[in-house]
Amino acid sequence: MVTEITHGIKVTVETEYQPDYSSPIQHHYVFTYRISIENQSEYTIQLMSRHWEIHDSNGQKREVDGDGVVGQQPVLEPGAVHKYVSGCNLKTGIGKMLGKYNMERQLDGKRFDVAIPEFNMMVPFRMN
Repeated sequence: MVTEITHGIKVTVETEYQPDYSSPIQHHYVFTYRISIENQSEYTIQLMSRHWEIHDSNGQKREVDGDGVVGQQPVLEPGAVHKYVSGCNLKTGIGKMLGKYNMERQLDGKRFDVAIPEFNMMVPFRMN
């Protein structure tokens, strides 16, 4: 589990390898990640968009941009937490992701970025 706080917004990430959806023989590895976004600031905010960098251990890098997360643009009051689960596929059994959320402060419409901490994805049999 990794955590980072930016502008009073705490982002925590946990990953899990999904062997039932993976096929190492075909170089297809599936991971899920659980994200918790906690508003520790004094302002109500809305998550507007996301930007991801996805790195495979073979040197390939992909970038993904989109509105909200898993089809939602959640509004978080001070003290609120939004959790979601999503997934990623890699061509190797080791990789990493990092990124940022673009948030909007509801009081005045000010936009700001919140870091998504870098996290590793590794199939369990690679750890030995």
